[in-house]
Amino acid sequence: MEEVEMIKMDPETEFLASKQETGHEWELYKENVRPLKRGRNVRLLNDALKSHTDIQLKKSLLQNRRRLIEAIDEYKGDDPLQPWLECIKWVQEAFPPGGDCSGLVVIYEQCVRTFWHEARYRDDLRYLKVWLEYAGNCIDAEVIYSFLDANGIGQTHSIFFISYALHMESKNKIRTANDIFNSGISRNAQPIEKLKAAYKKFLARSMSRPKTTDEDEVDNRLPVRSFGTLLARGEARNQNMESSDRARKKLKQDRVNGTPITIYKDTNMGSQSDSSKSDFKSWHTLGARAERNKENNAVPAKWTSNKIPQRSMHRTGGATTTASACIEVFVDEECTETHKAGDESGRSSTLRLRGEDCQDLKKETELLRENPLRNFPLSSMPR
Repeated sequence: MEEVEMIKMDPETEFLASKQETGHEWELYKENVRPLKRGRNVRLLNDALKSHTDIQLKKSLLQNRRRLIEAIDEYKGDDPLQPWLECIKWVQEAFPPGGDCSGLVVIYEQCVRTFWHEARYRDDLRYLKVWLEYAGNCIDAEVIYSFLDANGIGQTHSIFFISYALHMESKNKIRTANDIFNSGISRNAQPIEKLKAAYKKFLARSMSRPKTTDEDEVDNRLPVRSFGTLLARGEARNQNMESSDRARKKLKQDRVNGTPITIYKDTNMGSQSDSSKSDFKSWHTLGARAERNKENNAVPAKWTSNKIPQRSMHRTGGATTTASACIEVFVDEECTETHKAGDESGRSSTLRLRGEDCQDLKKETELLRENPLRNFPLSSMPR
């Protein structure tokens, strides 16, 4: 038969079967590649890793990213989220390490900030996944999950409640995580089978761990040995019982021998002055009521001894005005920049990303990781 059946191969097997000479970049830089759930195209991965040594290839990657950002601004279709998703996917492929210079965190933030107030994307799974990827790149994602919950974003999808509950479980807030799972099940988040399966695994993990309350685990720490190792609960209990038994036996022995209880005496008592002794003796007598209430004897009166200096007045057309008619109110520059950035649209945000260099992207990425909602308006924050 002339026709030969084509066997579908995965991208890595297809690349190895092509016997191309290039492809050694993966072996040289594979420890710097961030894994993706959907996998990676080996050919694109090798081209991206080759930019570590090829300056021209690196410039072409930056130009291609600039063109994708321009495509976002120039999009006129019915789904403005789609060019954002294409840009994010390309940046993930073209910058495998996912470092600060890739601008991926900045693109995440600008994408979610562009559509957070649009009702048609609140239940869009694609938009929710961008939020979750953004949360995975932040130091503390609890702020993002609280924002999504307060604004009703992704409330019909089980992946939101699973991610939120697992994050709270990682912070040892078991009771809060349990409430989040129950909230998702009561809202019938889809797929509900996936949510219930994750909830069963969570219950199994919570039953195997020691019983501690949320936010109180710091107060219930185990006692520490002098050389730094933690005692087990039973071992700590035995040690406390042994120490109490020793103290009780020693007290009984002292009573049998008739040894008196030693009273501590301060050696500096003899060097005190006579005035201090008289002070001690004065406490034996409380004195009369009038002497005890001597601080209340003062009678309030008018303050007539001092005058407040008056400012110079100017008369203009019969009306009097002070020398300083208006007081200049101090405004922090950082606050004004934050409000301006929050009021800007998504179009101006992408234009800003286009002109930033690597140092600016690193600084912006660090700020967003510490405070992921720094550019959002205050009215959108959870109360």
